[in-house]
Amino acid sequence: MMKLWILVVLSALAVGASAQTCLCETMKWATCERDPCRCTILVGNNDKQVLNCTKLIPKCFLMKAEMYRAKKGMDTRTGGKPVESAFVDNDGIYDPVCENDGKFKAKQCNNTEECWCVNSAGVRRTDKGDKDIKCEELVETYWVRLQLKHKPVTGTVDETKLKAAIGDAMNKRYKNFDKSLVDKVEYDPDARLIVVDVKKPMNDRKVDLTNMAYYMEKDVKVLPLFLSQDKFEPTVGSQKLEMENILVYYVDEKAPTFTMKNLSGGIIAVIVVVVLAVVAGLLVLFFARRRQNQQYKQAQVR
Repeated sequence: MMKLWILVVLSALAVGASAQTCLCETMKWATCERDPCRCTILVGNNDKQVLNCTKLIPKCFLMKAEMYRAKKGMDTRTGGKPVESAFVDNDGIYDPVCENDGKFKAKQCNNTEECWCVNSAGVRRTDKGDKDIKCEELVETYWVRLQLKHKPVTGTVDETKLKAAIGDAMNKRYKNFDKSLVDKVEYDPDARLIVVDVKKPMNDRKVDLTNMAYYMEKDVKVLPLFLSQDKFEPTVGSQKLEMENILVYYVDEKAPTFTMKNLSGGIIAVIVVVVLAVVAGLLVLFFARRRQNQQYKQAQVR
């Protein structure tokens, strides 16, 4: 009888342990079921997306989940351009259309009649148009610049150790992210600004930089998407750097194709004023020189 009770207790403990281990560490909103362990997240009414919780969840799935939660009134808190073609996400979150593997569809419309083309980060890279807009392929983001600002610290930060500290923190926080992809780190101690360039080889389709960047944005700006609410805090020597702001620039394998037609009226007005000022200045210069030439000729005749 005693052996039977021991078996019952051990079985109960095993079931409890199994339930505890079925968690999604990379998505705090996930719902998990055991036997076998399977985690999903709602991205629409009765629309569950199955998740691979051993990796960072694709940004496209995360954005769909955030949009759904926002519509339902649920909680969603979760150094300059590196090159001239770099751009930031000025449109914010929308309800994207995703491929089965979590990649963004090249054309996005946010359930409206207005559409645009995006890069692999889901960030708009063209002017907006109608549903006939052509987006031939999903353009890959191969370079991400993370512009971070840390909170005040006592003492000075050892710049010689900063790159290694950033790489180690990214590797530890973002599911064994390859720290060798951290190409360059620059530091402005007066502004408390850290500029991190993360690059992968062009034409590489195995590594996705944009998922890491999105998770880091949430870590710094709002609240982490991870089940654990730890934050991205690199340790330099004995100093832990807590971030207070982040700006992400995206550099694609092909430059974006924005034009002036969709600029706001205020920006266009400023451009027009500048152009008119330049033209007026050139006209003044032209007439001044013309007057000088006439005076010179008159002096010669006399």
